[in-house]
Amino acid sequence: MCGIVGAVAQRNIVPVLVEGLRRLEYRGYDSCGVAVLSNGGPRRARSIARLADLDDQVRETQLTGVTGIAHTRWATHGAPVTHNAHPIFSRDTVALVHNGIIENYELLREMLHGKGYEFVTQTDTEVIAHLIHSMYRGNLFQTVRDAVKQLHGAYAIAVIHKDQPHTVVGARQGSPLVVGVGEGENFLASDALALAGSTDRFAFLEEGDVVELALDGVKIFDREGMPAQREVRTVSSYDGAVELGPYSHFMQKEIFEQPRAITDTIPQSDSFEAKLFGDSAGDVFVGIDSILILACGTSYYSGLTAKYWLESIAKIPTQVEIASEYRYRESVPNPKALVVTISQSGETADMIAALKHAQLLGHKHTLAVCNVATSAMVRQTELAFLTHAGTEIGVASTKAFTTQLTGLFVLAITLAKMRGFVDTKQEAAYLAQLRHLPAALNSVLALEPQIIAWSEEFARKGNALFLGRGLHYPIALEGALKLKEISYIHAEAYPAGELKHGPLALVTKAMPVVTVAPNDTLLEKLKSNMQEVRARGGELYVFADTDTQIVSEDGIYVIRMPEHYGALSPILHVVPLQLLAYHTACARGTDVDKPRNLAKSVTVE
Repeated sequence: MCGIVGAVAQRNIVPVLVEGLRRLEYRGYDSCGVAVLSNGGPRRARSIARLADLDDQVRETQLTGVTGIAHTRWATHGAPVTHNAHPIFSRDTVALVHNGIIENYELLREMLHGKGYEFVTQTDTEVIAHLIHSMYRGNLFQTVRDAVKQLHGAYAIAVIHKDQPHTVVGARQGSPLVVGVGEGENFLASDALALAGSTDRFAFLEEGDVVELALDGVKIFDREGMPAQREVRTVSSYDGAVELGPYSHFMQKEIFEQPRAITDTIPQSDSFEAKLFGDSAGDVFVGIDSILILACGTSYYSGLTAKYWLESIAKIPTQVEIASEYRYRESVPNPKALVVTISQSGETADMIAALKHAQLLGHKHTLAVCNVATSAMVRQTELAFLTHAGTEIGVASTKAFTTQLTGLFVLAITLAKMRGFVDTKQEAAYLAQLRHLPAALNSVLALEPQIIAWSEEFARKGNALFLGRGLHYPIALEGALKLKEISYIHAEAYPAGELKHGPLALVTKAMPVVTVAPNDTLLEKLKSNMQEVRARGGELYVFADTDTQIVSEDGIYVIRMPEHYGALSPILHVVPLQLLAYHTACARGTDVDKPRNLAKSVTVE
């Protein structure tokens, strides 16, 4: 969601800015733009089409410069039209890009209008540009430091001024911003991935930081107005992360990367040890009496799955909350609870706010399950488990979800072992299951041709129902989410036992009912629910374990899973649901990797 790139150099920086935006396309956007200081003032190109159109404009107009900023915008204030696209100008002097939302923009707009400033956009961003212009007295860095004190809300900004042709100033509060350190050139971005190929040395700004980029160095002041040193880290794992290879879409590539991603996420040790979550994890785990999981979207479904593992295997009470709801309701804090936050990016605004809220309530112990070691969420938690999914470009999460499940399963077994509910023999069995999981996933991926055949039928539907029971109900939720996200087919998921309490009214031949049917203790109950569907003329599409004795017949279509996988079955069963959504979207001709109205990293409320 919204991406920023900025640079000051001794070479034409426009290709670096455009390439940075290309690397940020995965975040989702509906407009894009670039501005450079050239011929005594800022010049820009903007587009409400894809980045390729912006690139064409840049080439046609021969836009060049050694200092510049660029942006991909996901519209919040104002429609996705060209005049609302960033960079935003103030009197052809200041150019600015902004991620986040300014909550007091209406008051600032009224004040600036009284000073004679005309507003040509519907964005909250324009007030920042005019505010900086109105306060400028010859020092852009000091001006930005003073201006951001008047902003309420979340922001990451990058600013250039025509009178300081070799300076970019950035500031962050609630939205991520990273500095890229080069030789005789320096960079700014909302994601280090944007700068891959330009530098591998990064400093991650803290809340309230303001930074000045110059040719010869970087200057940072903290929220208190004091000079600050931020550790410069070498991160080289981003190279090549956005290459599509032989696949048609990044989502397809990422689905097929899951065996490798899970292999990389599974601990290499021969036992489940608390130290996998941090040096102090052993002491923390001994003192907790419950778990509170906070997450959003797909990550929330991984938390719902983990609740089953944590309560059934580790015997520890577990509560799962949607992060955006948790922070706005009155809750009863438990200092002995472990707060587990789950996020692919570790930068989701609702997630970071919920974590801070939990800490303010008095929750002492926090654990992040995250794919990005340098993210704000990981830096703000006491403990962490890093999933090694690698960069995920497709907006609809796939490998991030299954690696989250892997990490949460490791947490459940580790806690169960420490609490005396898993002995040495059981521990070895769980570890063997985990290590066989990538091979089992490869067998599931081999079902793709059968799933493609189903997708051709689904592509003609307008609605779908997903059913699961127990441990697999969250997997049904995830399957429905994937289908609606990328194919735009309305899909809902229910615990199968709830059919007769309402959803059965929707069932007709026109409503396909996807059923997750592992051979577990609830199988016979699930079969009864399936008969309820058939009795109403509904058509069932069933992903069944080999030994379930569910067979294809009139109105029942079955794809057999290669093996039953016990407690880890959810990780296997979600993969065909991902493939079904993907191939249905392809059949309908939608933009699979960039579904409309959605963004990868949701950095605003």
